[in-house]
Amino acid sequence: MNAIETKWIAVGSITDIPREGARCVEAGALRIAIFRTVDDDVYAIEDRCPHKGGPLSQGIVHGGCVTCPLHNMVIALESGEAQGADEGRATVFRTRQRDGLIFVSGADIASAEARQPVSTAA
Repeated sequence: MNAIETKWIAVGSITDIPREGARCVEAGALRIAIFRTVDDDVYAIEDRCPHKGGPLSQGIVHGGCVTCPLHNMVIALESGEAQGADEGRATVFRTRQRDGLIFVSGADIASAEARQPVSTAA
């Protein structure tokens, strides 16, 4: 286990994200969308829709979900699960808030990076 797997990574301030909005952060090879709800709950999901790879950070946040801007797939922010008749699941990351700062689980980031496909480009 390395250091990133045992800590929480600060990714910004809650005031950097508008209510019902999102910001994107980079963590190694991952792009993570950080979402803020109208109630100031914060969620982190890989910035990639499981349907066609659309940027979830550019979607519309509503009622604990985000709608993908490409094909309107609705994803639950807490679980990453597709809603309604759609199927699929986006990778989610645990979050914490402390003193106005948002933290993402280093263990979750490390786990998601380990599942990334290895590039075979020369």
